[in-house]
Amino acid sequence: MVLAAKVEELAAPMEASVHTEISLQDVSVSYPAEKQQRKTVLSGVNLEIEAGEFVVLLGETGCGKSTLLRLILGQEFATEGKICVDGKSVTRIDARCGYVPQKYSLFPDRSALDNVMYGPLNAHRKFAGWFRPSRYRYRKQLRTEAKEYLTRMGLRPGDMKKYPHQLSGGMQQRVAIAQCLMMRPPVLLMDEAFSALDPSTRASLQQLVKQIWSDWRPTVVFVTHNTPEALLLGTRLILLTRHTDQETPHSNVALDMKLPVSDELLSARKQSKEFRELVEYVERFTCPGPELVTQSPHGQDFV
Repeated sequence: MVLAAKVEELAAPMEASVHTEISLQDVSVSYPAEKQQRKTVLSGVNLEIEAGEFVVLLGETGCGKSTLLRLILGQEFATEGKICVDGKSVTRIDARCGYVPQKYSLFPDRSALDNVMYGPLNAHRKFAGWFRPSRYRYRKQLRTEAKEYLTRMGLRPGDMKKYPHQLSGGMQQRVAIAQCLMMRPPVLLMDEAFSALDPSTRASLQQLVKQIWSDWRPTVVFVTHNTPEALLLGTRLILLTRHTDQETPHSNVALDMKLPVSDELLSARKQSKEFRELVEYVERFTCPGPELVTQSPHGQDFV
C-alpha cells in the first residue's frame, strides 16, 4: 500500500469503544518577561486525542512542542485552560504516561539492564511484596524481557552490564527508550527521542517504535522538528508555529491532519513519490508563501 491510498481510520471495527485519551481545552502558557511583559508560548490550544492515535507534534524550535508534552505529563501547568488524561484533570505527574525526554535521565549507579528493570520491578514490589517467592520468579522473567528490549534497541550483552557513564550518548538514549517501553504505559510521550542517534540507528528505532505501537496501541504523542520523520511515524500530524503577536491572541496550531496508514516498511515508504509530495506539502506550512496551499496533494481539504 502506498501513501497515495485512501487514509484508513484506525481500529475501525472497534470504533464504538474509542474514547478521548487526551484533551486540551483553551490551553495557554505564558511566562514573565522583561519590563513587566509576558512571553506567550502557547495560546488557545484545543485538541482532542483519541486512544490509540500516534500523534506527531511538528514545528520549529520555540513553538511550544515540548511545553505541550510537559503539560500532558503534569510536569508543567497551564496559565489558562484545562488538560485531561483519560477524563481526569492533570494536577500532577500522571502514572499513565510514559515519558522519554530529549535529555535522557538514567540512574548512574545502576547498569543499563538494571535501569530498564527498575520501573516494573519497583511496581511489583509495591503490589506483591518484596520477600514473596513470586518476586524471584518475576525478576527472572523481567530480566529476560529487559534483555530482549535492549537487544532490539541495538545493545550487545556486554553493553547491558555497563553503567551509564560507560555508554555513549546515543546508547544511553536507547536505554532510556527501553526503560520507558518496559512499563507499557497507556500513553507514551516522546520528546525528540531520536535526536542523539546516528542516522542508521535512528531509522531502525523509528521502525521499532512504529512496530511497538502497532502491537499494543498506546496513545503516542511524539515531538520532532524533522518533517519526514513526522510523516513516516504518525497517524495524525499537528503542526505548531511560534506565537509572535502579543496583542492579538491566536492558536499555535497551524495544521491538524490525518496521515495515510500503511503496512510498508518505513524505508520503502519514504522512497515513494507520494511521500515526497506529502513532505513538500507540509513544509509549505512551515514557511508559507503569499499563496498558502489549503488542499493536500491527494485532494483532501483541511480546516
